Amino acid sequence: MLYSINPANNKLISSYEEYDSEQIKTIIKKAHQRFLHWSETDFNLRKELLENVAKILRNEIKKFSELITLEMGKPIQQSFAEVEKCAWVCEYYADNGEKFLSDEIVKTDFNKSYISFQPLGIVLAIMPWNFPFWQVFRFAAPTLMAGNTCILKHASNVSGCALTIEEIFLKAGFPENCFNTVLINSSRIEEIISSPLVQAVSLTGSVFAGASVAQLSGKYIKKTLLELGGSDPYVVLKDADLDLAVETCVNSRLINGGQSCIAAKRFIVEEDIYNDFVELYSEKLKSKKMGDPFDENNDLGPQANVKLRDELHSQVVESISKGAVLKVGGYIPDGEGAFYPPTLLIDVKPGMPAFDDEIFGPVASVIKAKDENDAINLANHSVFGLGAAIFTNDVEKGELIAKKKLRAGSCFVNAFVRSDPRLPFGGIQQSGYGRELSIFGIREFVNIKTVVVK
Repeated sequence: MLYSINPANNKLISSYEEYDSEQIKTIIKKAHQRFLHWSETDFNLRKELLENVAKILRNEIKKFSELITLEMGKPIQQSFAEVEKCAWVCEYYADNGEKFLSDEIVKTDFNKSYISFQPLGIVLAIMPWNFPFWQVFRFAAPTLMAGNTCILKHASNVSGCALTIEEIFLKAGFPENCFNTVLINSSRIEEIISSPLVQAVSLTGSVFAGASVAQLSGKYIKKTLLELGGSDPYVVLKDADLDLAVETCVNSRLINGGQSCIAAKRFIVEEDIYNDFVELYSEKLKSKKMGDPFDENNDLGPQANVKLRDELHSQVVESISKGAVLKVGGYIPDGEGAFYPPTLLIDVKPGMPAFDDEIFGPVASVIKAKDENDAINLANHSVFGLGAAIFTNDVEKGELIAKKKLRAGSCFVNAFVRSDPRLPFGGIQQSGYGRELSIFGIREFVNIKTVVVK
């Protein structure tokens, strides 16, 4: 059985029977049969259906947002924003998919030569609970627009979201078996990857999950895209607008309860302004309200479940035992639910979980840097490489640092890191490989085919 638990009160929302092996085989077979027809449809039909999905998402945004908040605890206003962003990504690929996949002429010695982009077949998506709608639509919109079919294995605690998303595609007019949800435990994922009818795998999740899926995909020679963890550094130089930097850093750290791969994690501050930054950050953090995620006045809901909350607290405790100083928060509240307060650790150094690991919760780590070069070195002192930001009033210098010196897939100047359908998104090192969104995202799961005519 798979269980969906309300993280605000630890009460059971619903339970779901796992699909058996025969059901899985049938879904794969039907998804492949659908691909044979779907891949031959024209872009106008795909565009129309994706636009229908966007309309449904907006027309029923309240229902979908409440489901997200119920299953994983995101503050309700953030759930509304998530659903709206899903509608945006559908419209983006509806508008641009055909252009992105148009043949590209290449001048050679032959009479005719060009690059053609053709769909691969079934693409398996293994998706996490933290953005239960966005992560799926970020994958599905370009994948379906390219002419592939999809199978979704979602996190078990958001099975209600997974089944609802399947219903949305059907309601929008997508043929049956274009988009398929399977309800299985992660330990059974090889049943799908091993099928010769499945051509590729997209995973968003932990480093451990990514390594496991990459190993299986290598075993069966399947194209993969991995979007994994992050320990995103935000470098604050001494000439930065301190109020802007603090406001941005606090908000980025608390987005989605801190349960975001691209949330700010490590704040590396030049020593000249270190104390001022800490005091301003502390004041701002203390003003944030934690509580019922359905109350729009609250900034922070529960963590996704008690187990994850307790693991987060263990990372805080271990960091303190190794010399970090607790400035704000850092305790498990009384009462029901998986709540954890906004927390600030200062004097954080390499060798502590708060520096080395991905802290997946509302815990900010502040690190003192001697100067600009030391700050950049500390930022890059990580096995991850998803996002990074630099704060400085010298925008030209900030752009140079973002472009040339910070090692990450996305680098922002005087702003917090976020994904945007128009820009490629992904990481380097243990943050994964491949790119989602933009033109690069829709070309991840196609056959980039050379065609030559003599």
